Amino acid sequence: MFWLPSDCDITQKGYEKKRSKLIRAYVPHPGGTLIHSLSSSRTQCMEGLSHRPFFPPPSAARFHRRRSSGTRDERYRSDVHSEAVQAVLARHVESKVAVPMPSKRRSLVVQTSMDAYTPPDSSSGSEEEAGLGDDMPGMEHWMTRPALLGPAHLGSTSSSSSSTQSGGSGNAGRLADSLAHTHLSHPHLAHRHIGTIARNTQRYGNAERMETGDGVPVSSRVSAKIQQLVNTLKMPRRPPLREFFVDDFEELLEVQQPDPKQRRPEGAEMLAVRGEALGVVTNWPPSLEAALQRWGTISPKAPCLTSLDTTGKPLYVLTYGKLWSRSVKLAFNILHKLGSKQEPMVRPGDRVALVFPNNDPVAFMVAFYGCLLAEVVPVPIEVPLTRKDAGSQQIGFLLGSCGVTVALTSDACHKGLPKSATGEIPQFRGWPKLLWFVTESKHLSKPPRDWFPHIKDANSDTAYIEYKTCKDGSVLGVTVMRIALLTHCQALTQSCGYTEAETIVNVLDFKKDVGLWHGILTSKGLRSEVICPCASSPEALTVAIRRPVEDSSQPPGRGVLSMQGLSYSVVRVDTEEHLSVLTVQDVGTVMPGALVCVVKPDGVPLLCKTDEIGELCVCSVATGTSYYGLTGMTKNTFEVFPVASGGGLVSEYAFVRTGLLGFVGPGGLVFISGKMDGLIVVSGRRHNADDIIATALAVEPMKFIYRGRIAVFSVTVLRDERIVVVAEQRPDSTEEDSFQWMSRVLQAIDSIHGVGVFCLGLVPANTLPKTPLGGLHLSETKQLYLEGGLHPCNVLMCPHTCVTNLPKPRQKQPEIGPASVMVGNLVSGKRIAMASGRDLGQTDDNDQFLFLSEVLQWRSQTTPEHILYTLLSSRGAVSSSLTCLQLHKRAERVAALLLERGGLQEGDHIALVYPPGIDLIAAFYGCLYAGCVPITVRPPHPQNISTTLPTVKMIVEVSRSACVMTTAVICKLLRSKEAVATVDIRNWPPVLDTDDLPKKKSPVLYKPCNPDALAYLDFSVSTTGMLAGVQMSHNAVGAFCRSVKLQCELYPSREVAICLDPYCGLGFVLWCLCSVYSGHQSILIPPVELESNPALWLLAVSQLRVRDTFCSYSVMELCTKGLGLQTEALKARGLDLSRVRACVVVAEERPRMSLTHSFSKLFKDLGLHPRSVSTAFGCRVNLAICLQGTSGPDPTTVYVDMRALRHDRVRLVERGSPHSLPLMESGKILPGVRIIIANPETKGPLGDSHLGEIWVHSAHNGSGYYSGYGEEVLQSDHFTSRLSFGDTSTVWARTGYLGFLRRTELTDASGERHDALYVVGALEEAMELRGMRYHPIDIETSVIRTHQSIMECAVFPWTNLLVVVVELEGSEQEALDLVPMVTKAVLEEHYLIVGVVVVTDIGVIPINSRGEKQRMHLRDGFLQDQLDPIYVAYNM
Repeated sequence: MFWLPSDCDITQKGYEKKRSKLIRAYVPHPGGTLIHSLSSSRTQCMEGLSHRPFFPPPSAARFHRRRSSGTRDERYRSDVHSEAVQAVLARHVESKVAVPMPSKRRSLVVQTSMDAYTPPDSSSGSEEEAGLGDDMPGMEHWMTRPALLGPAHLGSTSSSSSSTQSGGSGNAGRLADSLAHTHLSHPHLAHRHIGTIARNTQRYGNAERMETGDGVPVSSRVSAKIQQLVNTLKMPRRPPLREFFVDDFEELLEVQQPDPKQRRPEGAEMLAVRGEALGVVTNWPPSLEAALQRWGTISPKAPCLTSLDTTGKPLYVLTYGKLWSRSVKLAFNILHKLGSKQEPMVRPGDRVALVFPNNDPVAFMVAFYGCLLAEVVPVPIEVPLTRKDAGSQQIGFLLGSCGVTVALTSDACHKGLPKSATGEIPQFRGWPKLLWFVTESKHLSKPPRDWFPHIKDANSDTAYIEYKTCKDGSVLGVTVMRIALLTHCQALTQSCGYTEAETIVNVLDFKKDVGLWHGILTSKGLRSEVICPCASSPEALTVAIRRPVEDSSQPPGRGVLSMQGLSYSVVRVDTEEHLSVLTVQDVGTVMPGALVCVVKPDGVPLLCKTDEIGELCVCSVATGTSYYGLTGMTKNTFEVFPVASGGGLVSEYAFVRTGLLGFVGPGGLVFISGKMDGLIVVSGRRHNADDIIATALAVEPMKFIYRGRIAVFSVTVLRDERIVVVAEQRPDSTEEDSFQWMSRVLQAIDSIHGVGVFCLGLVPANTLPKTPLGGLHLSETKQLYLEGGLHPCNVLMCPHTCVTNLPKPRQKQPEIGPASVMVGNLVSGKRIAMASGRDLGQTDDNDQFLFLSEVLQWRSQTTPEHILYTLLSSRGAVSSSLTCLQLHKRAERVAALLLERGGLQEGDHIALVYPPGIDLIAAFYGCLYAGCVPITVRPPHPQNISTTLPTVKMIVEVSRSACVMTTAVICKLLRSKEAVATVDIRNWPPVLDTDDLPKKKSPVLYKPCNPDALAYLDFSVSTTGMLAGVQMSHNAVGAFCRSVKLQCELYPSREVAICLDPYCGLGFVLWCLCSVYSGHQSILIPPVELESNPALWLLAVSQLRVRDTFCSYSVMELCTKGLGLQTEALKARGLDLSRVRACVVVAEERPRMSLTHSFSKLFKDLGLHPRSVSTAFGCRVNLAICLQGTSGPDPTTVYVDMRALRHDRVRLVERGSPHSLPLMESGKILPGVRIIIANPETKGPLGDSHLGEIWVHSAHNGSGYYSGYGEEVLQSDHFTSRLSFGDTSTVWARTGYLGFLRRTELTDASGERHDALYVVGALEEAMELRGMRYHPIDIETSVIRTHQSIMECAVFPWTNLLVVVVELEGSEQEALDLVPMVTKAVLEEHYLIVGVVVVTDIGVIPINSRGEKQRMHLRDGFLQDQLDPIYVAYNM
């Protein structure tokens, strides 16, 4: 036997040279005869299913020329199939539909082109690889046919040459000072502020904009791409399957509708096919060992095996005599030289591993027969090259389960194994501890003359174990008995007509499968008349083989089959004119002594019909016996009893499943159409991975695919299998090459196979995991894809094409209307969702005052030395403080400044531009003393004045401020060159510096007389980026402070730590108002100080023994991330949080349970009680509706069905249920506050546990939005709404937030059952997609969980497309890994197809001072092409 090494990654040209050298002596003439070929897969030709006249063979010159031009994998080669693919693609050229191409940062393009490329061996390189013609069509031809939605990404653009500098997410200074300067729009005037800031200092510049259909200004560049995508998606595409599941409350129902195009088998039930009888030859040896002994003694000098080098020259000739003597010597050493005489390491029946390289068949053959003679069971495996080989761990599991403790290897292989520093072979991952034993004769002891191996007749003992890698990557050991081994050799000898002195040329792996059987166990003559393919599997050994024939005019059986029929497992003969056809060639007839039938692959093994594709099953002695150690799997594979339609068994003997798909044609010819491991079932149709690979390789493989390396597998997405194609691209491929090839592949697969590709990824050359023989390791590749570790350089998602089973949106049910029966507080049989806090009573002395300025004057007289405010520095030291008297006197001087220098009058508006501190408080009360209306404004950021100053200017203009009060430092900043270049200083109102206050106080303090008069304006930016000013009257301020005082039990003896921004909402009220009203001491901690000292807030709470503290989500997140690894150090510094009674997070959104739980868990060891952490809820119309306070039941948590929420319904489920969403109560309802849940459309009341808009009635509601220009107030009903039926007299304010009330089993302080309010999300942020309402936070939570490199996420809709922006923490190489993971997660959890995925640097998503994402501002930045994204993927 001649053997050619097969471990090198050989190119086609190199293979042709070696093959021609080897067979030159055996080929009679170069006139075009074909060569014998052994193959375990089908061959593809274009002929009918019968014995038709055979075409004349092509000339040798044409044969060589055609096959040396590419580097594709020859398993998938078919010229006619390539022509069909090119014909399909030619049809698409006529349809000129532009498709948006992904945007990629230039640095990413440069990195991915050559970094990961490993140059191939020069010995296997093809000379013609680099000299290919450049005949690709231009960009205008990269089109898609309208009927297919075939994505054709046209290339790649670069957003910029490099990324702008990105700040970290932990930059609390900018977080506090400048992040709220975001997209601004007055609710009535729609002022849009474009130049706003994200968490880093990059600015979204003012790009030239254009108007789209909905009037939103966008950049022409990005919006044009999105418009292309929208136009493409509107085009007619393949109609969706009539398979869908109804998104229902109780369960998801999957309704299977029969496909009208489905082909069904029409033939009769097949009969089992029996092979010829196995002939009995009298002189056949009784076992394989006996055969070796016979030939080793009778013909000791006859050549048994000749090993050739890579040039075709003989390396070594092994004779039968040498094989016998060496095998005997090795058998003796295995049994007697391993271990001791009393405790030998290896006994007969034990398993040993054979680890030999692919270039040493001689040593392997000696070791294999040595094991047979020693009666031990060889387990041939591949040589481990590194400790992290692909699939190596699974091989180790097999060795461990087999109890292998000894590994036989060659001397050269032993030297080449990886070694540790001490020279020992390390234990490979997952492998048992092995003794490595070298089998060369010089290392072995000579056996005694009287020792001979015990040679028995073939029996049912295990001869060897062959490993098999399954589709999921697991490795199984197939056991083959000695009788099966002998019978198999006899059957092969009879089938192939083997005789003595014939020769076989083996280029296969000699350690397993066909290479082992023909190369090691038998010998074969080379015939040059016909191709002789065979079908085999590890379980059934050889299933069928075509017999050599002398008459070359007799053609083999071929069939041109319909691809659509095959997808329904039906055999339908088609013609060559159709493009969607597959040509298969027979693999011969059944082996001698075997019985073969075809059964249905799934379920009960029912016999198939004659025109039906099924799995081949074999009943024969010459098959495997079991999967070693796996009795359950063995029963399902090796003990199968096929059943006829009548219920009877085909045979009383068990059959073995081969794992091969096919059918038996005319004349008993066996046709193989694929393998079970390569089967992909999509929407009930079956596709073969090899067929898809062949189609992909037919699309210009020489120009693009690196050595034909393509992996095709399926992943489960939304209850169905989706096809994923991953290929290695050549290192010299351009972006244009990539997207042209990708688009053409998608078109070809769609047209020929009638199936869409979910994801098509391209990776750099030599980066996919390889098998030991150089092929792609499919399961490892799939695992990398699922884990986000492929690092592709180009990726294309096509969910719109292949996901056709999205749930149908449920029609909105009619809500309760005025005609509903109302009995007391019941609506339609349920209690009306209405709740209220306790009553506001007047119990204290200060409750007699109607105005806050009067309260301050009263406190300055009664408790002048009582400290109201203490401001802490970044080091935790007290930087300044204010007593009641000090605050009163400073306020008087501020009032004098306003009246003297400002010349202001009663009711004028004053903009207070101060950093967080004491000056802001004094200025506020100075305005009240002067009868003016203060507006607190965040000062511009010194390092980013060009972006933040326009926001200040806009608030000053919108509020109609008569003057600006600030500090000397900010005055100087406003007059700086950069500020003057940004904003025209001449348009500013007068700016007063309060660092230089007049010595004398104001002669007369203003005494307000109307409690409903305006006290101050509360300007803030909503989460949608809109700037709104809310009017707060004196009456509302007094009621607000009294409500907070009662809820939190605030008295002069209390201390409260406040780490909030003092510019709007509840943060401003707690910072400036509550201490004056209640008399407690407020410890002020500016969030900006946490930038340099993240532990400042918690250390202050601990050292000052504070029981109540307030913070924002941004502060809590900063502490969680910044102090996560410092808890032990903080504990050593004495940090103790056990005294904290209430830690309240102030926000205008749904409580972030994950963050609050992480915070509680992290600081639990420092004494923080989880029940002390709670949330407050406020909005524009009412700055504080709920606040946990100090008394009352703990916050409750419920779990609701996320699917029901999409239909505006509440369905409570158990924790851990599928699609469950945890919602935490937003705090207790404040005293004096009434809440009702109303339908936002009909304005009718809703029942308990029904989702609707939260309406609030309270004395501290805002008076309305401020419109300084006198226009009609568009949102007047926000503050003065009435129910359409029921209690129509009460005036309510609409919060704009969806939520529900639920009566719990807990009781409040008054003994009544507690009503809990659960906030779901803002109405203006909710996205209406596919007829359902989605809240961005739910989708963002799913996306963040998909990959550890995703730091933050934001979503927003655009022209019915969902855009997902993710921030990447890590290498830019990981950017494209996120695209398929994000798309899959949103599909699985929310039934939405992501339209655009944007991967950016950290800090791009803008966040305001309360830690809330500014999604609409992010949308504007994306559409104006200002994000500098790493990658933008437009999903098709």
